[in-house]
Amino acid sequence: MTSARSSLLEPLSTAQRITIAVALVLTGATAVVEAVGSGEVLRFVIAGLALAALAGVVGEAVEAVGERVGPSATGLLQSTLGNLPELFVGVFALRKGLDGVVRSALIGSVLGNVLLVLGCAFIAGGLRHGTQTFDPTEPRLNASLLLLAVAALLVPTLAAHLNTPAAHHAKTLSYLAAAALLVVYLASVVWSLGRRTAAPEPRQGAWPLRLSMGVLVAASAGAALASDWFVGALEPATHTLGLSQTFTGLVVVAIASNAVEHAVGIRFALKGKPDFVISTTLSSPLQVALLLTPVLVLISGVVGPDPLTLVFPPLLVAALALAAVVVLAMVFDGEYTWVEGAALVGLYVIIAASFWWG
Repeated sequence: MTSARSSLLEPLSTAQRITIAVALVLTGATAVVEAVGSGEVLRFVIAGLALAALAGVVGEAVEAVGERVGPSATGLLQSTLGNLPELFVGVFALRKGLDGVVRSALIGSVLGNVLLVLGCAFIAGGLRHGTQTFDPTEPRLNASLLLLAVAALLVPTLAAHLNTPAAHHAKTLSYLAAAALLVVYLASVVWSLGRRTAAPEPRQGAWPLRLSMGVLVAASAGAALASDWFVGALEPATHTLGLSQTFTGLVVVAIASNAVEHAVGIRFALKGKPDFVISTTLSSPLQVALLLTPVLVLISGVVGPDPLTLVFPPLLVAALALAAVVVLAMVFDGEYTWVEGAALVGLYVIIAASFWWG
């Protein structure tokens, strides 16, 4: 038994074993401070550190899986597991009736990935490896679908704020839009997985697939649990720190719940794998827009006191539209530089700052 376990863990380097050990220790520490009822700020900080460490573990596992299945399947797998914390955060907030936090966190998740994470990855990859090139076919589709999701959010928002006849049927219109987005998402998954792209040959000493999947599932589950603890301390901690609810949802919750995606995209950039950078980074916000948001809308009437509609504050939708257009322009030519990354991060900072006051 011990020999089999040792053989299974043999492909892990010393640094990888240390990363896993640190993640386990921090996750355990988070459970302890949660159980003893420590101060909100302390629980907030330790849970955030645990999320970061678990994100590093997920990054290692996703990279190992990517060596065997290729960019498209890797992006889908990573975004599905990486977005589990956001699903739990959304359900938890809906149960408390915090619809505004859910809306701002969903938009913040998309903005955080397409501007902050993609920008940081472009900077890291561009500075280390120079101009990077990638196959633009799938990124163009993902960016175009993101624009479609923006349009789906824009229609109910405009209908409500322009006081059209549809404004009195916001719930029904939101349900119809959510169902349409789910159909589009399923079609995009079928198209993406149906592309005949050869999986790369795994390098010598690569993790066995069983080890990769086991670590990936365990670390993702740990990240979901740590996210729940993080959100539990979030509201009182941010109140103590003097942060507004909108800014908290848009920036703090979005960044924390997307820690997995942040780590994965930047890791691939540093490794000089631009196709994986684009696939994993754009798959996550697309899944948030086309899958997670519609699912939360459709289940909101069951899990929460009030239904969640797709009527968003206009500035949030406008910021999302700007981000989608900019990213489509960035990926259209099939290459990126660190300067483009700096521009994306700069736009993210400007948008985040506009919500600092609420």
